[in-house]
Amino acid sequence: MYLTGGATAILEGWRAEAIDVDLKIVPESDALLLAVSSLRWNLEIHVELAAPDQFLPELPGWADRSAFLERIGLVSFYHYDFYAQALAKIERGHQQDLVDVREMLDRRRIGPFQLLRHFEEIEPKLYRFPAVDPKAFRRAVERIVDPRGGN
Repeated sequence: MYLTGGATAILEGWRAEAIDVDLKIVPESDALLLAVSSLRWNLEIHVELAAPDQFLPELPGWADRSAFLERIGLVSFYHYDFYAQALAKIERGHQQDLVDVREMLDRRRIGPFQLLRHFEEIEPKLYRFPAVDPKAFRRAVERIVDPRGGN
């Protein structure tokens, strides 16, 4: 089970709250989905099955870069790849998302030049996501990598 978004921010300690818990389950399992659904209602929290690869091309090597958290019974928990999370947040562009990316950089969960390299890996496949403006997305990534604009 991969945690992403606000769940990562809370567990990493740079946010105190989130509006929902975003998860990716690999492989999907009806038993696990039923357990998550039950937990969602019992704890009265909003759970979404959402991950960066639903909004952008899948980042090569994302699973290998996902940070292990712990194993409980038969389920291993990870933070979804920080680079993929950062790129999804940059593309979305909300203020809180950009704050999260800055925290990832400041806490050295991602590196700026590697972030640009990972963007370049998916850039040729952005046509598969028509809502994404590739040129605007590149400019946004470049602003994060070098906020002075000196790329």
